[in-house]
Formats: sequence, structure tokens, C-alpha cells
Amino acid sequence: MSGPTLRTYAFVDRMQPQCAAHIAATSPGDVPLAGMAELYIEMAPGNEVFRAADVALKAAGVRPALQIIEREFGLLEIHSEQQAEVLASGQAVLDELGLTELDRLKPVIASTQFITNVHPYQAQLLNKWRKGSMMMPGQSLFVMEVAPAAYIAIAANEAEKAANITVIELRAVGRFGRMFLSGTESEVQTARDAAVAALEDLPGREHPR
Repeated sequence: MSGPTLRTYAFVDRMQPQCAAHIAATSPGDVPLAGMAELYIEMAPGNEVFRAADVALKAAGVRPALQIIEREFGLLEIHSEQQAEVLASGQAVLDELGLTELDRLKPVIASTQFITNVHPYQAQLLNKWRKGSMMMPGQSLFVMEVAPAAYIAIAANEAEKAANITVIELRAVGRFGRMFLSGTESEVQTARDAAVAALEDLPGREHPR
């Protein structure tokens, strides 16, 4: 039997206010705050996440926002006020599993959509299921789809750092991660470029096709 596979190892150095608020509102565990560091670890098979969580929480002063087991994968999020605590906790997990950060899958941007002057009806449809802020008619909208899913947290956080945008929705769980951002055309363009650059700079194993 082969060992566990590290799908995602996504470190966020400083959570931005909207990204932190979205995780706090949608995750079942400890509530993170803006300014905290966080780490997403996604593994296969899914049950490996139980061992990862045990090691991570015992190794350093971190707290979990979520521990999710899906059909194929397991996902753990941990966070702390101290970056060093999060990094130490993550390293303990890697050491326990005999892996390195570079054993993770490199994120793949599956699709992007940039829509200007969003129609009021489309804005209303988005607002029906969004868990973040409201989409306002007439604004621009950027949608990104990424695999593995949890890397969308890095993309969204870097987008919020770079531009004055509104986070409509973040989905970091599943086969694909998605984010929906809105704002003026120029701000959304800046956010898009920052999100794409952040993911393209991450090293790792090539994603299987």
C-alpha cells in the first residue's frame, strides 16, 4: 500500500479581513481573525487528515477552523496569531508523514471569468447563494476556479491585499476551489493579476491530468 499523498500545503502569512471573516462565518471550528496566519493541508486518502490534525495540534500553539473528510480527500485548516507556530505545526505534520512541502501538488488554474457591468438579474442570482458580501449591479466580477481546491485561499487573500475589492464567495473544499470577487473594473483587474501571480509562483508536483 502506498503512503499518503499531500495534495495541498497552502500557507497564508497574514489573513485579510474579508477572507478571515468568510472562514469564520462558514467553518465549524475555531474562529480565525484578520492578521492571523493559517495553513491548509489536504491529503489523500481522506482519513489521513485525522493523524495530521493530531500531530499539528500537539506540535504548536495552533487552532483548527475545519477538519473535513470527503469521498476522496481530507482537509485541515489551522491558524494562529504567530506565523512561527503555524509553520512549526505544519512542519511537524510533514515530518510525521515523511514528506516535504514540495511534495504538494502545484495549483492549476482551471478557469477564470472577468465580467464587467454585471446585470442586476445576474447580481441577484449570485446573492441568492453567496456567503460573503452582496454583489452590486453594475460592478465588475471576477471568478476563479483552482485545483486542488484549498489553494483558492491563497489566491483570495493576495487579491484582497492588492486591491479594494469585495469578497462575494469563497469555496475551498471539494475537487475545485472557487472565488467570486467584485468591485470597480480597475480594482478587480488588479485583484485578478495578484491572484494569478500568487498561484503561478507556488512550486510543487505537476497536477495529474
